[in-house]
Amino acid sequence: MRSLDRAITVVEALEEAGRPLKLVEISRVTGLHNATVQRILNALESRGRVERDGREYRSGASAVYGAHAYLTTSPLVERAKPVLRELAQRTSLTASLFVRAGWSRVVVARVPGAKPLAYELPMGSRLSLHRGAGKIFAAEFSTEQLTQYIEQVAPAEMCGESDAWGAQLRAQLNEIRAQGYHIARGERIVGAMSISAPVRDRSAAVRASITVGAESRDVAEAAEQELLAEVKHAAEAVRLS
Repeated sequence: MRSLDRAITVVEALEEAGRPLKLVEISRVTGLHNATVQRILNALESRGRVERDGREYRSGASAVYGAHAYLTTSPLVERAKPVLRELAQRTSLTASLFVRAGWSRVVVARVPGAKPLAYELPMGSRLSLHRGAGKIFAAEFSTEQLTQYIEQVAPAEMCGESDAWGAQLRAQLNEIRAQGYHIARGERIVGAMSISAPVRDRSAAVRASITVGAESRDVAEAAEQELLAEVKHAAEAVRLS
């Protein structure tokens, strides 16, 4: 189990980097000894999970197999697909399904609307939990989980105002949890907006988030509540038993 955990740590380091990494960089990020990382990389490379160019390593093509297997076997994704198609048709906006993966979220299904996005919504990329649709997941954190999350994202987000930033985030997440949705404008991308609602299972745990996204200029604030009703209806339609 220890070896498996270390191998996953190396794989995640390469996934999160967004660029090729040298051996010493992987060791620094993972906290593992160079020799240990080298053995893991050799094993992963032999199975196509890692590729090497000279002294740099990146995720290998075989990683796509795992993503495809998830997308084609997930009951959640299959249940959401027709719902997203209808949501995109009814709202003319891009409809997406997000799931949480650790401290991040990822798009696992998406249907473009008649009003296209001016930016690319990245399939498979790790997105934050403190912006946009990610707050649907962060709102479910326990006090301890939220504290841990804030400590992890603090260096990049707080700019020396840790107490104020954390307090503001906590207050907003409390509101999102109470109202059961989140409307965001310009949180992740300037000029963009999104409306999100949680997909829950039988125990009321949040399993996913359904979101419609658009250019802010395409959605007047007066239309937000009508769109919210559509998003909440879609989230309820995907609700897992």
